[in-house]
Amino acid sequence: MAMTQLARELKAKGRDVIGLSAGESDFDTPQHIGEAAVKAIRDGKTRYTAVDGVPELKDAIIEKFKRENGLTYSPSEINVSPGGKPVIFNALAVTLNPGDEVIIPAPCWVSYPGMVSLLGATPIIVSCGVDTGFRLSAEALEAAITPKTKWLMLNSPSNPTGSAYSREDLAALAEVLRRYPEILVLSDDIYEHLIYDGFEFATLASVAPDLKHRVLTMNGVSKAYAMTGWRIGYAGGPDWLIKAMAKYMGQTTSNPASISQWAAVAALNGPQDFISEARAAYNTRRKNVVNAINSAKGLSCREPEGAFYAFFDCREVLRDKIETDSDFTKSLLGETGVALVPGSAFHAPGFVRLSYAADPKLLEDACARLDQFCQAL
Repeated sequence: MAMTQLARELKAKGRDVIGLSAGESDFDTPQHIGEAAVKAIRDGKTRYTAVDGVPELKDAIIEKFKRENGLTYSPSEINVSPGGKPVIFNALAVTLNPGDEVIIPAPCWVSYPGMVSLLGATPIIVSCGVDTGFRLSAEALEAAITPKTKWLMLNSPSNPTGSAYSREDLAALAEVLRRYPEILVLSDDIYEHLIYDGFEFATLASVAPDLKHRVLTMNGVSKAYAMTGWRIGYAGGPDWLIKAMAKYMGQTTSNPASISQWAAVAALNGPQDFISEARAAYNTRRKNVVNAINSAKGLSCREPEGAFYAFFDCREVLRDKIETDSDFTKSLLGETGVALVPGSAFHAPGFVRLSYAADPKLLEDACARLDQFCQAL
């Protein structure tokens, strides 16, 4: 967000800036979803709702989990919050105490450790290098567990790397988790529909049904349906946790926006063609961007399985006054007008994140500038 804001400020001053720092689709929200929101306004559905979601949206979420993930939930096991981030924060807020530990595989989304720390608990960052596909192994998980471990956080496909866990990967982690029945698992599936080249999406609760009672499976409409600004996240989980999250919401945010909830009903229940069309466009961009980065002098990028990020290694070009990935991104923005995010923000120093959720011509231009910048280094 800081890099995106800096890019906006430079653009406002007349600079030629290409912003590839935000994790946000460049597509418009599908028309039928917007029309459902307008209809909700005209029908007077603009008042307070149940704190954690209208029954119609909970029903749509239940059907989505059944249809796409083979998971069965009751309405009392469904939470709807004003965005995916509140889903995660609320779950942590009602379960963490000072001294508790949360295992977070890194590279990781910047907000995970911050949320844990805000609540007085301790984030346990487990570095997962490019040699493991940026994925947490069963051995690394076992080594990170202590008597203080309360949660394991999994994000697949991942922000920032785009890496995804296969069924086999998740089954191996499940074997470890079975030996520690007190550990809860947050499965962040927000990029579920953005997967490529035939990779099969899998989520822990369906891979290991015996663990479902201690897994919170979180998702939302923001990435799949280009609805970031609508602020609707949701989750399925054990009744006791969902009830506690609703109680917490009652004293903090209260309900998500009523209009957004009806738009989300239309998204989940309506035509799904948009998803495959957007995914095909992202896939073309992914291949072009990864190829361009790997052709740039001194850079290397693993081809991601999902999401809309390229996470590349810039360590070979770090020298002189550009000693860190943060120096790299600041200099790149200052000299070429291309805004990216340093990997250190994701607990992965020496790497940089590029979002290819942007116009293909802009991506081509940005990659050319990136290549020129690296040649100069």
